[in-house]
Amino acid sequence: MTWTVDQQLELSATQAVAAIREGRIKATDYVATLLARAQALENLNALTTLDVEGALAAAQRIDALGPNERTHLPLAGLPVVVKDNINTRGLQTSAGTPALEGFMPARHAPSVQRLVDAGAVLLGKANMHELAFGITSTNLAPHAGPVRNPWDPERIPGGSSGGTAAAIAARIVPAGLGTDTGGSTRIPAALCGIVGLRPSVGDGGTQRRYHDPHAVVPISHTRDTVGPMARTVADIALIDGVITGHGPLAQAAVTNLRVGLPAPFWSGLEAATERVARAALAKLEAAGVTLVPVEMSEIFALNDRVSMAIALHEPIEDLQAWLDANHTGARTVRDVAARIASPDVRAAYDAILADARGGDYPTAMTLWRPRLQQLYAQTFAASGLDALLFPTTRLAAVRIDGVRGSSSVSIDGGAPIDELEAYLRNTDPASNAGIPGLALPAGLTDARLPVGLELDGPTGSDRRLLAIGLAFEEILGTLPAPEI
Repeated sequence: MTWTVDQQLELSATQAVAAIREGRIKATDYVATLLARAQALENLNALTTLDVEGALAAAQRIDALGPNERTHLPLAGLPVVVKDNINTRGLQTSAGTPALEGFMPARHAPSVQRLVDAGAVLLGKANMHELAFGITSTNLAPHAGPVRNPWDPERIPGGSSGGTAAAIAARIVPAGLGTDTGGSTRIPAALCGIVGLRPSVGDGGTQRRYHDPHAVVPISHTRDTVGPMARTVADIALIDGVITGHGPLAQAAVTNLRVGLPAPFWSGLEAATERVARAALAKLEAAGVTLVPVEMSEIFALNDRVSMAIALHEPIEDLQAWLDANHTGARTVRDVAARIASPDVRAAYDAILADARGGDYPTAMTLWRPRLQQLYAQTFAASGLDALLFPTTRLAAVRIDGVRGSSSVSIDGGAPIDELEAYLRNTDPASNAGIPGLALPAGLTDARLPVGLELDGPTGSDRRLLAIGLAFEEILGTLPAPEI
C-alpha cells in the first residue's frame, strides 16, 4: 500500500503501531512525514527541540528488525514528543526557563525510558508554560515563546503541557507525554480537542501510578505526575499500559455505568461551553449511561484550603532536590528564579521564595487534604458511582496575552477572573486529592473551538476510567483535524 501524506497524518498511535509492526508502512517513511509536518508548522511553536537525526536513526533501527522482533515491541516506530520539563538523555530539558537552557540529562526519565524500550521514537521536546507554573503555555522566555492553539493560532492551547497538546492536535505527532500538577495535561487536552490522562498519585507512595523521582523539573511532589496525551482514548490506554505494565483494555458496558454530575463543577460556565457539554450528556444518557446529580457543595472551599498552600511551599524543597540530583549548572532555586522571563511565573516565584503560604502547609496536609479525599471517597461510595463527569474547563480557549503570560478573563461579559483560577477551577480538586482524571473531547463550539469533558475516578481506578473513556469516545466521537 502507498500511503499519502494525509493518510499518514491521520493515523492514531494505535493505528500507526499496527501498520509499522505489520510491515504496511516503514517507520522511516512515517517519521520523515511527521518531521516535515513539524517543520512546516513551526509557527505554532509547539516544540523547543526537533531531533531530526536522532528520530530518523531510531526509525531506521525499527525498520531493520525482523517481523517477529517488531511484533514484540508494543510501540514499534511510534513517534512521540516529550514535554520539556521531563528528563531526556541527550536532548535539552529546560522546563522552558532560561536558567536551565542547554541542560542535557544523562538518562531518560523512567516513563520516557519505558516508551523508548517499547520501540517509541522520540521526535523532540514540547514547549510549555515556563517552569510549568501556568495554564496558558504563553512562555515569554526567548528560547521558548508562546505556544499557539492549532484551532486558532491567536488563542492559548492551555497549559502547562500546551506544546504536547498543540503538536498532537496539529498532527505533528499522534501522542506524547505531558505533566499534570493542577490540570496541565487535562486543560490543554480540552482546549486543543485531544485526550489527556492525569494518573493516580494518591498517597504518593504505593498509590502513585507513574514513578519518575528527580526526573521531572518539579512543582509539588504531592501533586506532580507525568501523564500521556493523544488523540484517542485507545492511544492513552496503549501508552499507559506500556508505562505501567498493563495489558489490553476492554471497553466498559455503558448500560452498567453510574456517573455523577457534581453540581459545583457545572456552575458558572461559559454559555458556549455549557451547550456543547450538555449536548454530550444527552448523547451519553440516550446510549444508556445513568447520570446521577451529586452535590459536593464543600468541594471548592476544601480545595482552596489545600491548593495554594501546597503549590507555594513545596517547590522550594522539591526543585532544590531536582537541581541537586541533576547538576544543571543552576545551583539553587534562587538561581533559577532570578532568570525567570515570564512576568506571571516571576510573580509566583516571588511568593514561593517568600514562602507566602508556608504556615498553612502543615494543616493543609494533615487536615484539609484528608478531608478533601474523604469527600471524594464518600461521594463515590454513597451514590455507587463509577466516575464523576463535568466540563474540564469553564470556558474555551481565550486569546494569548503576550505581555504578561497570563491575565484575567471574562466569562460571557461577567466580572474579570484571574485566568489561572478560571481554568483550574474544575481540574484542581482531583489533583489535590490524588485521584485520576481523564479529559476527552465533547465537541466544538459554534466558533469551532474545542470543549472537553473530564472523568474523575477513585484512586487507583485508572484502567477502569480508561475503559469508561473508550465507551464514551465511541458515543461522542473524536474531533477532526483543525484547519491550519
